[in-house]
Amino acid sequence: MDERFYLDTVSGRATGLLAQAMRAVLRLMTPAYRASVVGRNLLFDVGLKQVHHSAVPVVSVGNITTGGTGKTPVVAWVSEWFRSHETRVCLVSRGYRALQAGGNDELRVLEQLCQGVPHIQDQDRVAAAREAVEKHGAEVVVLDDGFQHRRLHRDVDIVLIDATNPWGYGHLLPRGLMREPRSALKRADIVVLTRVDQVDRESLNELRREVQQSTNAPLAEVAFRPTQLRSLNGETASVKSLVSEQVLAFCGIGNPEGFRRTLVDMGLSVHSDAFVTFADHHHYTQSEVALLVEQARERGVTTLVTTQKDLVKIDPAWSSTLPVWAVVIGAEVVTEREALESVLKASAHPK
Repeated sequence: MDERFYLDTVSGRATGLLAQAMRAVLRLMTPAYRASVVGRNLLFDVGLKQVHHSAVPVVSVGNITTGGTGKTPVVAWVSEWFRSHETRVCLVSRGYRALQAGGNDELRVLEQLCQGVPHIQDQDRVAAAREAVEKHGAEVVVLDDGFQHRRLHRDVDIVLIDATNPWGYGHLLPRGLMREPRSALKRADIVVLTRVDQVDRESLNELRREVQQSTNAPLAEVAFRPTQLRSLNGETASVKSLVSEQVLAFCGIGNPEGFRRTLVDMGLSVHSDAFVTFADHHHYTQSEVALLVEQARERGVTTLVTTQKDLVKIDPAWSSTLPVWAVVIGAEVVTEREALESVLKASAHPK
């Protein structure tokens, strides 16, 4: 099933008999998924599945929904926090949909955000954690998207919840986007609500009450702020430099609406016909980039704007006379920063 149609279907945006039928089929498939998730977690809980311990503390940044919660900027924030406390850190991730040149989009973005921090991508994250210690001398391992990867013991589980779509349209996979039921939050050491600047206070307070019904873990809030613009050849510019420009925006991420809202908050006028979306982790071809440039010219647009995760998948040799800029995003902890730092200090003991 096409990803866009799937998301329109599970979100309820798609109407008509076909969408209704698809939702009914997906709803019938959900109990089997729930049973597999609950059963797998139970095997770990009772010790029938082995949990492997790393020689150094492991901090996981994960979620209970698929994609789009903002793990990458939070992983960068956690990594930089450890480095500021003189602790050698190594990033470990699965490497989902790696590019042919090596590594996936998250690796390439984190290389830019956390320069000098080693990053190991391996489906066997137990082996990757071992390599982090033996090869890179890591004193702490930051596990990207590790909440469901229970083979590797975590000293800290940071669980992110996107305030703009916290519960994956209210259903487990495949009917919705939830990887686990809300009860899984009891495993969290701290819950972080992301994109809190994109929802009203009343909705945010209601979300906090819902989270606190499932866990006693502390609850922090994070906003994602544009920090700068980055071009295909690595040049940087102020985010204010685009305010007067006509732009065509495009992205292939888990939460395209979050990116659109970021552009609006930057003061850009983003019309629906000048906002092009692709599937999450989309790999761009030369013809697709050329088509985007053509669409921009047809609208009299002078600049293309995308996310950092999309920019790293575009070959600089494909650039045209139209500039292509990515919005670089940083995580800002707006509430309970002390609680977040406290769980990191307690488990990792930085100097």
